[in-house]
Amino acid sequence: MHISRIRENKFTINTLDNIEMLRKIDKQDMLRFCINAAQHYKESVKNAEKISVKDTIPENIIVAGMGGSGIGGELLKDYTKDKATVPIEVNRDYKLPAYANKKTLVIPVSYSGDTEETLSAFLDAVKRKCMVYCISSGGILTKFAQKLSIPYLQVPCGMPPRVALPYLFVPLLKLTEKMGATQNMAAELSEAIEAVEKISGENKPQKATEGNLAKTLALNLNNTEPVVYGFGIYRGVSMRWKQQFNENSKIPAKWEVFSELNHNELVGWEKPTVLSNGYAVVFIRDKEESLEILNRIENTKKIIQTTLSKMFEVWTEGKNNLAKILTTALVGDFVSVYLALLRRVDPTPVKSIDILKEKLKSTRIKEKTIHELERLATN
Repeated sequence: MHISRIRENKFTINTLDNIEMLRKIDKQDMLRFCINAAQHYKESVKNAEKISVKDTIPENIIVAGMGGSGIGGELLKDYTKDKATVPIEVNRDYKLPAYANKKTLVIPVSYSGDTEETLSAFLDAVKRKCMVYCISSGGILTKFAQKLSIPYLQVPCGMPPRVALPYLFVPLLKLTEKMGATQNMAAELSEAIEAVEKISGENKPQKATEGNLAKTLALNLNNTEPVVYGFGIYRGVSMRWKQQFNENSKIPAKWEVFSELNHNELVGWEKPTVLSNGYAVVFIRDKEESLEILNRIENTKKIIQTTLSKMFEVWTEGKNNLAKILTTALVGDFVSVYLALLRRVDPTPVKSIDILKEKLKSTRIKEKTIHELERLATN
């Protein structure tokens, strides 16, 4: 995996190569989760073997999850687009879509088990008598899965939801396969984990900035608002990069996908403003991208280069699509953490989210959902 069109910022290189300084800033060791990603995927595979379901193929699948708990559903949707025999959608709302019924498999995914929107969607699924399978580290979701005799998988606790991706994504692969909606993904997953291990080694903090893709890109994105452009199977990966810039780096970011962005986003670069100088575009590229996409990307670059001084390409790596998806997502994780450390920001805390949750307690929406679940559990 490599990046093109990079100009290193020599002034700050020593910051990212000073391991002791990185440790002082990264108080809760977010980098450790990136370094150990392959091991987490291996442990997740073992944990997911516990999944036991009826081999009833649903008519459609809905993954209900928010933020770091929901991104696995987006990656599943992209990866299985040419594999799944039924539609797969991600629900990021309090209620399920109107078509959800007893032939729908709803997978509520909440790492904490206490996510307000996911609990509400879970309640909606139970009321509609959908097929339900829960994934969580515990909390209210697991509690009511037990009370309502709904199958669930409990994953390891004690980590930020966004770094629990291996434990929340792999079960989705296993679950859809065991229900007959997908098949024969074990070999690709095994290869993907090997690729993840390789990428972790190439981007770990002990590897000097020169030759370290993630450090180098972080240096060049510093003091910008990143814009990530993906396509096809990298739609969810682009979203993941954006989310990681938000939560880890504590900066605004955005993402778009080809070829939709050519029908709107492209025009936004037409009349440069002072704001334009603050953006940097990252194109996710693949040596096997179709001719149609290749032409769109190359021509887009030519059109916007008069407005943007910072454009970079991250080229994917891996023998199969799953490997490319997971390794590219991991590179984004590394970049976002290094960018946080460049800014002298501890990447782990998400104070704004904590403040919002505290303010929302007065609405008592979660309490009402719990009360309704209690009522169903006692009937």
